[in-house]
Amino acid sequence: MSKLPESVSKAWDDRKGPIVLATVDKNGVPNAIFATCVSKFDEEKIVIADNYFDKTRKNIFEGSSGSVLFITNAGKAFQVKGALEYHKEGKIFDDMKKWNPSKHPGHAATVLKVEEVYSGSQKLL
Repeated sequence: MSKLPESVSKAWDDRKGPIVLATVDKNGVPNAIFATCVSKFDEEKIVIADNYFDKTRKNIFEGSSGSVLFITNAGKAFQVKGALEYHKEGKIFDDMKKWNPSKHPGHAATVLKVEEVYSGSQKLL
């Protein structure tokens, strides 16, 4: 598994607003959502809380890979691509339950495993 480059890890800590999570269905039809309940589990995994997924959850169960797009307070954009996992129990799920606001259901922790990283068109990993 790959790790976020140090500059991107620092940029994640300075991100502004929600992230965009993109998946595709079994026919290749894209789906993108905004997500605010997110965290970096470690340098290899970004976690998105499944609070209200529908098409996104279906796409994950069909084997979709994913892409997370975020922007920093300075206006620099980054995209992280990788395989997706769906955890309804275990260490990652328990961690998500700690930071996910209690007003949201937190059905599961979706993990994007870092494989590729971009800043604009520049491939960083």
